[in-house]
Amino acid sequence: MVSRPAYEPPTASADGPPARHTGTIIAGCLAVCLAQIGLVLPAAINGVIQRSLQTSGAELTWISDAFLVPAAVLALTFGVLGDLYGRKKLLVGGALLAAVGYAVSATSDSAAQLITGQALSGIGAAALFPASLAVITASTPTPAARARALASWTTALSLGALIAPLLSGAVVEHTSFRWAFAATGVLALAAAAAAWLLTGESSAPEGRSLDWPGQITIGLALLALLYGIIQGPSDGWGSAPVVLSLVAAAVLLAAFIRVENSSASPMLRLELFRIPAFAASAAMAVIGMFGFLGGAYDLSIRLGVIQHQSPLQSAVPFLVIQGITPFIWPLLVRLLHSVGPGPMLVTGFMSLAVAQLWLREVPIHETGLVPLLGPLVLNGVGFGLVVAAITAAAVNVVPPSLTGMASATTSLVRDLGQTLGPAVVGAVALGLATSRLTDGLAGAGLTPAEHGTATAVLEAGGPIALHTAELGPLSAKLSPFTERALADGYNAGLVLTAVACVVAAAIAAVFLGVRARGGDEGRKPEARTAEAEGVRP
Repeated sequence: MVSRPAYEPPTASADGPPARHTGTIIAGCLAVCLAQIGLVLPAAINGVIQRSLQTSGAELTWISDAFLVPAAVLALTFGVLGDLYGRKKLLVGGALLAAVGYAVSATSDSAAQLITGQALSGIGAAALFPASLAVITASTPTPAARARALASWTTALSLGALIAPLLSGAVVEHTSFRWAFAATGVLALAAAAAAWLLTGESSAPEGRSLDWPGQITIGLALLALLYGIIQGPSDGWGSAPVVLSLVAAAVLLAAFIRVENSSASPMLRLELFRIPAFAASAAMAVIGMFGFLGGAYDLSIRLGVIQHQSPLQSAVPFLVIQGITPFIWPLLVRLLHSVGPGPMLVTGFMSLAVAQLWLREVPIHETGLVPLLGPLVLNGVGFGLVVAAITAAAVNVVPPSLTGMASATTSLVRDLGQTLGPAVVGAVALGLATSRLTDGLAGAGLTPAEHGTATAVLEAGGPIALHTAELGPLSAKLSPFTERALADGYNAGLVLTAVACVVAAAIAAVFLGVRARGGDEGRKPEARTAEAEGVRP
């Protein structure tokens, strides 16, 4: 089944004259750029953070996911708040809260404080992601204008991911990792000022309420799910806290569905998922973004932790990946308007899948950029196509009055997928690496004392701690074993992310189609409306 966009002709604009529209788009792009910088920031400096704070594998995963978890958990909540009280307020408030979080991170002297700072910044990003998209879609009701604006939003998001490794790598090359967070805090203040001065206010309060039962159940469900996945490798999948958290996640998710079905003013109108294109977009966002960010996290561990590359060296591959989208911005505009999201998503997800498998085949001892160029370029092209098209596929099939809800839902499922990426890849990789090392240490030719030391470090901190520990001559003996075990573990993670991208491509092919739209269809609003799909504005 192939679903087409449903547009309504513009009536009166709430955002004022064209100059205000332009300012709104600029501010929205700055906001999502800031949010994406925070999301990608730790990637190039994971190795430095691990060595500076002596973190375990689980703590290293939490440093990335402490930002992503609130971004996923609170996306719908902030979507409602933006609809009720105005998206401009969310842009300003989210940027300011992010600045506070970066100040906490910049002064951290422990993994716990850094995780706390990341969580505060993630709450700010939870407001910025949906609000930035909602203000842009609200100010561009026509297909052509929206295509240009969504391409700009995607480019800004990719630009943030481009700036992050350059910023963190360059700063940390010459000083502490803390200064990378301090510099991002300054950017957050600049984004808050831009949002205050440039953004036109928009809202859609009709039929919206805070729906506290829905907010609480979905928030706790996602938090319980992610806790169980992240802590599984270190605590044990059969441990009481992990099992209880996964069971609680299932129960709370069922409760959320029941609450939303019975609520007079739900935070998420579940009938939106009766629109095939919207439901497919949500599924693709979770699965596909899991594949993309899981692969990016895998690459960051390869470069910074396994290979011990410098922050600037680790940043270069991410610059290649994220540098593609700004260069193909005109192409994204044309494709969104004339080809449609279906072919873009199929091509993008398949590019990501091939990139992950290609990266897996690059030997772990290869530290140069040239052997990685092929998978890096494919990753960049795939990311640009996917993010632009998946956003358009979701927000273009709902009535204008529901674009705020659709934007928040898109942010939630995208951020959930991105959060699951490092969590699941880390769980699979660390679990496999631990098993390999547990079996392999017995045949490593170690003395009983050396074996006891290695086993104690492995049990206390996991395979990453054993690989990076300063144990004198013992480290030299262990290095081939720890490197191979970690490489095998994270290569298994790449297979998992590639399969996820193939599944997302299949969903896009079935529900959105693989054929390009005709010229007239690409230029004119569609006749079919969301009401025909069973959804009323």
